[in-house]
Amino acid sequence: MLSSSDFDVVPALNLGDLDITTDELILDEVDIHIQANLEDDLVKEALKTGVDLRQYSKQVETELQRIEQASIKDYIKESQNIASLHNQITACDSILERMEGMLSSFQSDLSSISSEIQTLQQQSVSMNLRLKNRQAVRGQLSQLVDELVVPSTMISTVTEQEFLEQLHELNSKINYAKELSFRETLACSDIQDIVDRLRIKAVSKIREFILQKIYSFRKPMTNYQIPQNTLLKFRFFYQFLLANERTVAKEIRDEYVDTMSKIYFSYFKSYSGRLLKVQYEDVADKDDLMGVEDTAKKDILQTTGFFSKPSLKSRNTIFTVGQRGAVLSPAELEGPILIPHAAQRGDSRYPYETLFRSQHYALLDNSCREFLFLSDFFMVAGNSALDLFNSIMGKTLGMFLKNLSTYLSDCYDSIAVFLCIHIILRFRAITAKRNIPALDKSVPLSSQTHKL
Repeated sequence: MLSSSDFDVVPALNLGDLDITTDELILDEVDIHIQANLEDDLVKEALKTGVDLRQYSKQVETELQRIEQASIKDYIKESQNIASLHNQITACDSILERMEGMLSSFQSDLSSISSEIQTLQQQSVSMNLRLKNRQAVRGQLSQLVDELVVPSTMISTVTEQEFLEQLHELNSKINYAKELSFRETLACSDIQDIVDRLRIKAVSKIREFILQKIYSFRKPMTNYQIPQNTLLKFRFFYQFLLANERTVAKEIRDEYVDTMSKIYFSYFKSYSGRLLKVQYEDVADKDDLMGVEDTAKKDILQTTGFFSKPSLKSRNTIFTVGQRGAVLSPAELEGPILIPHAAQRGDSRYPYETLFRSQHYALLDNSCREFLFLSDFFMVAGNSALDLFNSIMGKTLGMFLKNLSTYLSDCYDSIAVFLCIHIILRFRAITAKRNIPALDKSVPLSSQTHKL
């Protein structure tokens, strides 16, 4: 510990520049500085142990000098290693410098490659777009060329089936050429002449083919349904004519109408006349009606009896239906038609309603088949189909009405008239079931039956 005597012998310190008494400093700041130093841990420890700070300072300085000397010796001792380390560091710096140059060059190359990749990518997108455009144009041009090119097989067609196939293709080319002509496509003019000549040749061949089939209907004993079925297989022929040569199409239709009208009229006129030959010879007349005076005996007395008509033996059976109503049964109503020459050979006779049923069932069957053929082959419907049908069957139907009017004007068999009316009603139901409107018309029989 320091005593008071020690402080007495301490000489005055020459602080020089550190003398705070010579500067105009604020004492408060000095106190703060001293107080801060007193807070230091080393100062506190020194004050507690009573260490002489000057002596302690000299010791520290001596120790630092010793350490410095030792350090110098160590540096001298390790000088070679330090020199070697310095050389290694210099070499490493050189290597790192070269690597930095290489990396800089590589970075520059990467930048160049990146720009080239971007350029290639842009070129790839551009090439892809051009490829798509060319493919689209190629598809359209390919279709255009396929539609415009006329193959040699189209010109040298031999068989009917090959002709039909090539006709479909020719029709497609004609329609396509018409479409291109509206667009003023120059390529269309290159094939227009060839297509026109092929069209004329096809029209001529189709006209000759169909007219031959129509003329074959006129041969005696010909089943006209067979050539009709053949025409249905080549219905596209008429469609081609209708689209490309309407005058020829009209000629063919008019020829068909004229031919079939004559065929049906001739057939049904002959058939109706032959049917009347197998009718009952004894039919009711006005003398056989109830309430009429029996003048048969009086006529016998007044005449020689050779030119008078005797009355029916059993007058009470004239208004009896009996077995005559069987003609309305489904089995007989749609049964086979009567064959006149076969009935004549068998010496068979039939009442009028049976002949009426056979005659009108033949008319019904042929009319339904004809209406379906006209709708299919000539591609008509609605009123157009009805008009075409009437132009063919009108003359025949007029003959039927005339024959019926003639029969009713001199008919006194009310049972036959009644059964004929029901036959017509049943046949109308059949035509409605077959969806054939051509014959679905009411026949005004009431005006013809006022005498009954």
